[in-house]
Amino acid sequence: MRSHASRPHFARASAGRLSPAAAHAPADIRKLFPALADSTEIYLDSAATTQKPLPVIETIHRYHSSRTANAGRGTYPWATSLTTRLSRIRDRTAAFIGAEYPDEVVFTGGATAALNAVTLSWGLAELEDGDEILYSPADHASNVHPWHHLRGLLARFGRRIELIPYRVTAGGEADTADILAKVTPRTRLITASHLHHVYGGLTTLAPLRGKLDPAILLCVDCSQSGGHVPVDVTELGADFAIFAAHKMFGAPGTGILYCHRRVHDKLVPFLPGGNSGVLVSEAGLVPAAMPALLEGGTHNIPGILAFGSALEVLESFDIGAIAAHNRELTVRLIDTLRPIDGLEFLPGPAFTPSPVGYGIVSFTLDGITATDLGFVLSELGFLVRTGLHCTAADGAQADDSVRVSTHIYNTADEIDRFTKCVMTIAEEVR
Repeated sequence: MRSHASRPHFARASAGRLSPAAAHAPADIRKLFPALADSTEIYLDSAATTQKPLPVIETIHRYHSSRTANAGRGTYPWATSLTTRLSRIRDRTAAFIGAEYPDEVVFTGGATAALNAVTLSWGLAELEDGDEILYSPADHASNVHPWHHLRGLLARFGRRIELIPYRVTAGGEADTADILAKVTPRTRLITASHLHHVYGGLTTLAPLRGKLDPAILLCVDCSQSGGHVPVDVTELGADFAIFAAHKMFGAPGTGILYCHRRVHDKLVPFLPGGNSGVLVSEAGLVPAAMPALLEGGTHNIPGILAFGSALEVLESFDIGAIAAHNRELTVRLIDTLRPIDGLEFLPGPAFTPSPVGYGIVSFTLDGITATDLGFVLSELGFLVRTGLHCTAADGAQADDSVRVSTHIYNTADEIDRFTKCVMTIAEEVR
């Protein structure tokens, strides 16, 4: 059953550790993130990747500089201790995301790899001619392109599946009414972003569970919500859920794929090879135990170890406190940007009836392109994302925009300085 990892107590600020009581002091937070400690720039691009805290950096360095070994292979202490550590991190990850069992947690090469694992290990094996998948063309390309790729692969073998798009609301959330209207007896899976990477709208498909055929699977991309808001995959009703470590204080090249136990017998190997959870028979490969079935090859050991340290840091802050902090900054950002002439918000919290927000706001400004605006802002010390933000180029979002995204290390003063700068630029380009 689900285990709940205890929250660690960080004591030594000099080694990148904080006591819970000091966790929200801006000066101490800056000390924890070396890239921010001495920087004059204001980093507002945490939806692209988060800054890395000292414990994460130290963990990666320690793996490469002391007792480097492979896990799950050797019987000597260096190797066996790593195997134990990875197992504990899997347990801790399961508790952090609300999984019932550790074997529902798969370590992958990233969120994109995790979504492709779903399409190739489940979709290729399970989908039949005429089956349907509901998706949002406005989602991150990692939750769009793999489904199109799957459709192309299946077509080569004479199985034609349909990808049915659904709408997004003005609040930046998946339109659940539209989803329900488009469900048919051939619907096999619905996929959605939990927190939208451009709009900043939070979607839960859990309320649909009672209105859907239980056989329909739900896939939730938690790449943006993981480490930003409390996430419980069981409460979300997810069959698959995806997390990106580098957006949760961890290192690039590491992801988490949650697979509910009810889908385990529907999966085929994703990366068959060394240590890949398969047996060889005269009839071919026979799937063995999860999660090894989807974890072929050598793990990204330093990345997984670093993710364990990242979880400790996140838990020391408390995810609820992080969410509250981002909500405060989001509301402040919207309120101060709204009066600027020529500024238009993309769908998201700016269009919701109550003050909500999860640290992501996107907008355009008349008289200057988003790319040029981003360049000017960077010259003035504000680091934001511009462009399509990895949205699939299929017409879902025709115009570039500026995206501001925050985290626990950002402050209200930074938001105020940013909005004053945008206001000055707007006056100059008017």
